[in-house]
Amino acid sequence: MLSALSPPDIVAVGLFIAVWTLLEILLEYTALKKRTLGGLMAEQRRNWIRVLAERELRMVDTQIISGLQQGCAFFTSTSIIAIGGCFALLGSADTALQIYRDLPLPTEISRAAWEIKVLCLALILAYTFFKFGWAYRLFNYCGILIGAVPEHTDPDHERRQAAAGKLADMNIIAGRHFNAGMRGLFFALGYLGWFVGPYMFMLTTVFVVLVLIRRQFFSHARRVLIEESREASPGSAGHGAG
Repeated sequence: MLSALSPPDIVAVGLFIAVWTLLEILLEYTALKKRTLGGLMAEQRRNWIRVLAERELRMVDTQIISGLQQGCAFFTSTSIIAIGGCFALLGSADTALQIYRDLPLPTEISRAAWEIKVLCLALILAYTFFKFGWAYRLFNYCGILIGAVPEHTDPDHERRQAAAGKLADMNIIAGRHFNAGMRGLFFALGYLGWFVGPYMFMLTTVFVVLVLIRRQFFSHARRVLIEESREASPGSAGHGAG
């Protein structure tokens, strides 16, 4: 199979796999995790569940869970449709290759290479499907766990907090899988550069990584959460009072 790919193609694929893997490790398994936008939002999820545990009516919380599920359902369906598009491309490879050859692209492509590229794209989309599908299921579990949190009038505070802790952990896990699916979609867009050529593939891969790093560490959304946490800290409150 690899014989159908040129050395620059193999290098580009290796770069793609390496940077995606390293980014996942950076965002999910290092000390920097808590400083990312996703990590800050995980703490906001915990704050939400703390409020939920003391709330009398929880209809707003179930509506939030429902909205999160709908987002997962949308992207799950999108992934399935995109996978179907990949198999449609395989079925019309001759037409696609003819269109490809008519374009002023710098590299030629064989049928075998075309099929490898399309199949790999389908695998990436399958990965995103499983991530979004599992996130949808986990948010469904969150809805059940909301019902398991004792009411705010329950005198057993520890039991209520323990149930809320399970709900928060489940919610954070679901959000992590959803974020992984979103990263998969971003990398799928970067992967499209391979259809132009291996060097374009490298450029689009690096571009996607830079976009994702910026959003996790340097985006305005992250600054909003940082500023909010500073305003909510006791030190900043005391400084303001002085």
